[in-house]
Amino acid sequence: MKKKQTRQEPSSQKRASAPGIKRDHGHKPASHAKPAGQKAQRPAAREEARPQASPVAETRPLIVRKGELPIERVPVILESKGAGDFHLIDSGAGLKLEQYGPYRVVRPEAQALWQPSLPSHVWDNADAIFTGDTDEDGMGRWRFPKAALGETWPLSLLDVDFLGRFTAFRHVGVFPEQIVHWSWVKEQAEKADRPIKVLNLFGYTGVASLVAAAAGAEVTHVDASKKAIGWARENQTLARLDRAPIRWICEDAMKFILREERRGNRYDIILADPPKFGRGPNGEVFHLFEQLPLMLDVCREILSPKSIGLVLTAYSIRASFYSIHELMRETMRGAGGVVESGELVIREAGLDGKTPGRALSTSLFSRWVRK
Repeated sequence: MKKKQTRQEPSSQKRASAPGIKRDHGHKPASHAKPAGQKAQRPAAREEARPQASPVAETRPLIVRKGELPIERVPVILESKGAGDFHLIDSGAGLKLEQYGPYRVVRPEAQALWQPSLPSHVWDNADAIFTGDTDEDGMGRWRFPKAALGETWPLSLLDVDFLGRFTAFRHVGVFPEQIVHWSWVKEQAEKADRPIKVLNLFGYTGVASLVAAAAGAEVTHVDASKKAIGWARENQTLARLDRAPIRWICEDAMKFILREERRGNRYDIILADPPKFGRGPNGEVFHLFEQLPLMLDVCREILSPKSIGLVLTAYSIRASFYSIHELMRETMRGAGGVVESGELVIREAGLDGKTPGRALSTSLFSRWVRK
């Protein structure tokens, strides 16, 4: 970050985890994936090879909503030109060339159907190139043409320091297309006349949570990957936000929000970045198309009376933004406000980070905001 609660990343996670797993969108790695190089164990007996039943997903009936549908704004294109230590240099031929701090990185990008703008010698001069499975959730390896690089390196976005990380799932510990959402949360927190409460579901390595906390919000960060939570805590220390009001919760996202609903806990802003598919810490299975309606339904119930917004990002290529747009409008029926939906894109910025180029589509989004 595309899941993913985490993205099947080393887990976000990236985007994947399950209802508490994060993205990547096909962006988030799946939390149940095996580490690179680890071989599956062969069952000792035929009986052991039988698939184990997954835990029954906690659920409840959907609430029948009444009242007027929120105003709609479609299509909305939210564009990032980069921020801090990140910008998209070039893209094409199924790849993207990005700048992350001191490093130029090449990663697969199926949406880049055109040809690169910059000459091949620029691409060949990259510091890190991901090779292997080109599927978003596929594992592979990093090649370092110039010199061997460490697993992590320092980065900064929106004035928050954190660690970039080369993972076996092509992800680097942050999903920069989300900068536009993080900037919006930052703005809402800074202009509020009170500490607002933010819930970050499928929170991955915590950059969104740290941006919100640095702006004065009280944050609850949920991800199904223990490893991703550990990374997020590392980032908290690097960002010098150890005393910030952040709760780190390693749990299945759906279980967590259903419990919050029963307890009567409420949030002013909810960020949800679910994976297409993932597993929670206890084997809970999450399927985006099956569980998204209930997830949004519960999220509405745990929005505070003075809530500010509910933000959903989806990386599933089977969906249209209109699908999640209409679902969000139905979910927020009677709540007033506006539902705006469309795509997140990143604009190429060239080698200097200042030369606008083509827009690379990264994901779908739908956002309810109070007027």
